[in-house]
Amino acid sequence: MVMIAVPVRILSLLLAPLLLGSAGGLLNVTKRTFEIDYQKDCFLKDGKPFRYISGSIHYFRVPRFYWKDRLLKMRMAGLNAIQTYVPWNFHEPQPGQYRFSEDHDVEYFIRLAHELGLLVILRPGPYICAEWDMGGLPAWLLEKESIVLRSSDPDYLAAVDKWLGVLLPKMRPLLYQNGGPIITVQVENEYGSYFACDFNYMRFLQKRFRHHLGDNVLLFTTDGAQKSYLKCGTLQGLYATVDFGTGRNVTADFQTQRKVEPNGPLVNSEFYTGWLDHWGQPHSTVKTEVLASSLYEILARGASVNLYMFIGGTNFAYWNGANTPYAPQPTSYDYDAPLSEAGDLTEKYFVLRKVIQMFEEVPEGPIPPSTPKFAYGKVPLKKLKTVEAALDILCPGGPIKSLYPLTFIQVKQYFGFVLYRTTLPQDCSNSTSLHAPLSGVHDRAYVSVNGVPQGILERASVTPLNITGKAGATLDLLVENMGRVNYGRYINDSKGLVSNLTLGSSILTNWTIFPLGTEDAVRSHLQGWGGQDAGCHNENCTDSSSNYTLPAFYVGNFSIPSGIPDLPQDTFIQFSGWTKGQVWINGFNLGRYWPAQGPQMTLFVPRHILTTSAPNNITVLELERAPCSSCGPGLCTVELVDTPVINRPVANNYFLELPTKDSWQDYE
Repeated sequence: MVMIAVPVRILSLLLAPLLLGSAGGLLNVTKRTFEIDYQKDCFLKDGKPFRYISGSIHYFRVPRFYWKDRLLKMRMAGLNAIQTYVPWNFHEPQPGQYRFSEDHDVEYFIRLAHELGLLVILRPGPYICAEWDMGGLPAWLLEKESIVLRSSDPDYLAAVDKWLGVLLPKMRPLLYQNGGPIITVQVENEYGSYFACDFNYMRFLQKRFRHHLGDNVLLFTTDGAQKSYLKCGTLQGLYATVDFGTGRNVTADFQTQRKVEPNGPLVNSEFYTGWLDHWGQPHSTVKTEVLASSLYEILARGASVNLYMFIGGTNFAYWNGANTPYAPQPTSYDYDAPLSEAGDLTEKYFVLRKVIQMFEEVPEGPIPPSTPKFAYGKVPLKKLKTVEAALDILCPGGPIKSLYPLTFIQVKQYFGFVLYRTTLPQDCSNSTSLHAPLSGVHDRAYVSVNGVPQGILERASVTPLNITGKAGATLDLLVENMGRVNYGRYINDSKGLVSNLTLGSSILTNWTIFPLGTEDAVRSHLQGWGGQDAGCHNENCTDSSSNYTLPAFYVGNFSIPSGIPDLPQDTFIQFSGWTKGQVWINGFNLGRYWPAQGPQMTLFVPRHILTTSAPNNITVLELERAPCSSCGPGLCTVELVDTPVINRPVANNYFLELPTKDSWQDYE
C-alpha cells in the first residue's frame, strides 16, 4: 500500500462537501437528530428529551409581507415550533403550472421560521381540510368525473405522485437532520374521518414520503380522539397523534391515543383555540379561561401540543371552503385565535403566554406590537358596467356552445363565476317556474331575462324561481362558486349548473356559456373610471316589486398622503348598504363580502397592497343590490375603518344548523 501525504488545505476542500448540509449551511459537528424514545415516552432532539409547544399558522392566509411579524409574535409567546399545511391547489392551480414565489414561497417561509428560532411541523397533505377550498386538492382533479379522491384510484395516485415529486424534494433540505427546522411531517390528514378507509392509499403515501424525504424523518398521522377514527387513519410506521379541543376529558383523549401508541410521546396535534365561522351563523368563540385551563392540563401531563390556530388569517380571493349541509365559510379566518386575523395581540395571547411560562422558558425582550390601523374614510363608487355589458372584457376568448349546461370543470373554470345564457322557448307572460332539480345550482345563480333581474336560485334551497318574459327573450344565469366542500365524503364538489334546468315542464337547451376571467379583467380594464353615475338610469332602477338588480362592477379611488411617514397602514373595508359580492383594491382580490348575511361585516386590507404614489383603485362586483341601484337617494360608498367587525349578531340563520367538532366526523 502506498501512503500519500495530502496537504491540510486540500484535505479541507475535499471534506467541505461532507460538512455542508444540503440546505447550503454548515452542519454542527454533532449529528442533528429528531426521534422518539419509546421507553421514556418522549421525543428526543439531538439525543435529549424534548417537548414541543407549537402554534398553527398558514402562510397562504397571511401575506408574505407579514410573515416575519406573525412568526416573531409566536416565538415571543413561548412557542418553540410552528405548524403549517401545504395546500396543493395553491401551488398547482393548473396541471403542471407551479407557483413557489412571493406569497407562495413556502421554502422561504420555513427558512424564516428557522431564522427566528422556531421548529416546523409540516403537514403537506396531499389533503389538508383547513377550511380551504376542496381541502387543498386542486379542482382540476375532477376532470375525471368518476375519480375517487383520497383513495388508490390510479388517476388520483398518478396526480399525487407527480405533485409529491415536486414538493417533497424542496422540503428535504429543510428537514431537521439536514440542518433545517422541520422535525416531523404529517402524512395525509384526519384520514380516519373519510369514508374510503383505503390502507393501500396510505401505504402508497408512506412509501413516496420515505422515497423523497429519507428513512430518518419522523412521519405521523392526526385523527380525532375517538377509536373509530384511529381505525382507518393510522398505519404501522406512522406515529399516531390525536386532536381535541377545550371542554374535553384530557386523560380520556390521551388514553385513546395510547390504544394505538402504547408508548411514545403524548401529542395533541390540533388543540382548538377557537373555531371556524360560516356565513349566516354566529361568530365562533372559545373563552380564554377555558382554553388556558385545558392547555395547562395538557402541558402538565408532559404532552406536546399544537395550538390550532395561533393565527388564522384571511381567505383572500376565492379560497374559502365549505361544509355539509352546504355552508360556505367567510373571508375572515380569524378563528378567535390568540393573534387576530390582522396579527393583533389579544388577551388570549397574553394569558396563554403565562400558561406556557409555567412550563417552559419564554424569550425575553419586547413583543412586537399590534400593527397600527388607519381609517381612510368613505370612498364614493360609481357604476362602471354590468356583467352582461362587460362580457367582451370578462370572456375575451368567447363563449362555449353546448346543448346542455356544462359544469365549471368542463369549461376549465375553477373559481369565480360563469354566465350561462339561453333563450326562453315559450311565452312566460304569466310567471313560470324555473327549476333546478336535485339542487342543480352550485352554488348561487343570479337570474335575469332581457336584462331584467328575476331573482336567485341557490344550492341550499329547492324552491323554484318564478320568471316572466316573452318567447325568444334572453335568459341569463350568473353562477357563483362560493367555495368547495373541504371536509367529508362530498369534497368532489362540482360547480355551476350541475343538472338540467326546466322552465315549466320543458328542459332548457342550447346554452351559450361564458367562463369569466374576473382577475385579468379587473387588473386590466375594470379599475379605472369610464362609466356613468349610478343615478336614475333604466338599467340601475328596479321595479318596486323586485329586490334585485343586475350584477355590476362599481369603481372608485382614494388617495393616501405621501408626506406622512407612517402611511399607508392596515385598514378594514366596510360595506354599509351593500348586499353581496367581491372586492378588489389595486387589483388584489380581498375576498367576498356579504353584510346582508353576516357575521362578517368588514374585510381586512393589509397595507402592502396600498400606495401613496397614486390613487388606490377600488373595484366592487355587487351581485344582488347596491345601495345606489334604485331611483332613491341612496349613495354608493364603501368606508375604510380602523376597527374590524366580524362578529355581528345573526338574527336568522341562513344555513342549516351545523354539527360541532365533537360530532363533525360523524356527519358524512
